[in-house]
Amino acid sequence: MTLRKGERATISIQEHMAIDVCPGPIKPIKQISDYFPRFPRGLPAAASRPPLSPAEPPRDEDEDVDRLFGAYGASGPAEQPAPRPAEEEAADAEGYESDDCTTLGTLDFSLLYDQENNALHCTINKAKGLKPMDHNGLADPYVKLHLLPGASKANKLRTKTLRNTLNPTWNETLTYYGITDEDMVRKTLRISVCDEDKFRHNEFIGETRIPLKKLKPNQTKTFSICLEKQLPIDKTEDKSLEERGRILISLKYSSQKQGLLVGIIRCAHLAAMDANGYSDPYVKTYLKPDEDKKSKHKTAVKKKTLNPEFNEEFCYEIKHGDLAKKTLEVTVWDYDIGKSNDFIGGVVLGINAKGERLKHWFDCLKNKDKKIERWHTLTNELPGAILSD
Repeated sequence: MTLRKGERATISIQEHMAIDVCPGPIKPIKQISDYFPRFPRGLPAAASRPPLSPAEPPRDEDEDVDRLFGAYGASGPAEQPAPRPAEEEAADAEGYESDDCTTLGTLDFSLLYDQENNALHCTINKAKGLKPMDHNGLADPYVKLHLLPGASKANKLRTKTLRNTLNPTWNETLTYYGITDEDMVRKTLRISVCDEDKFRHNEFIGETRIPLKKLKPNQTKTFSICLEKQLPIDKTEDKSLEERGRILISLKYSSQKQGLLVGIIRCAHLAAMDANGYSDPYVKTYLKPDEDKKSKHKTAVKKKTLNPEFNEEFCYEIKHGDLAKKTLEVTVWDYDIGKSNDFIGGVVLGINAKGERLKHWFDCLKNKDKKIERWHTLTNELPGAILSD
């Protein structure tokens, strides 16, 4: 075909379709993405092109792409990649950070379960890189603790608020009293970091949750954890596990006073009975049977608290040999003005009790002039008790 001066060569559609088709077998047409691969995260160095030996003939570019993708599970058979060194895997795991960790911040704290004193000590050290919550690009952070499952206000503890910082240092120790070995098996500590706002509701920044079964008695465990987004709380937890609170009672038979000394020391995690989410608790004790109706003792009322401290002691004049026939009944009440007081919970100690309640009573009878303190769980009902004040 001859071309005149100034004309451009043209190819017919038939000629265009025949290119790369005839002669010879038809080859599959490669996709454009085959030439611009997206490697998975953490692609090892083995995926890079190995150097050619002097005796090996050069390969074309298409063959290199086929080999590369065949090694990572794409179409076409290929040899398996070499196993990844353990050191490299460990390094990647250490260096990996989630999005929450980089946007919400990290929290350093330590936990200690004091088994002898039934106390859980939570030391909140510091936070780093918290998410800005205020217009000035800073925050007013504080830390809030809850024990799950359980009523939120009954077991809520919190640190002081630090102003205008994303890297606060608290170095505060918050303590839960009345923690038993059973609690350490089934409860979880929820630690939340929040931003305090004077004119609006406080804002949530991030949280973490620690199952208490991870702790060993009398051993401090230190944590440095990335904060996470707010997790849902299970509302369908077993209602039979619902608690009314704990009470710390001391018993001592005094040979000098010829009587039983009953100490009401403190309560913890009481059920909230008032609309404000708190109670105004006080404690009553009876030594039964009480034929003369003179065994009633009552503590002072503690206003607006679910963790009251009483530190009051009552004396029942009685012969040591008669204690085996008696039962000590302890009840906790919420004081109300203008209406009946609300029953919160109670516990019975005596020869007919069970578990820790029986053991506490037995140890008191066995060890004269020795004060013995024990935590007891309050129950909804007391057999034979009059639930009115």
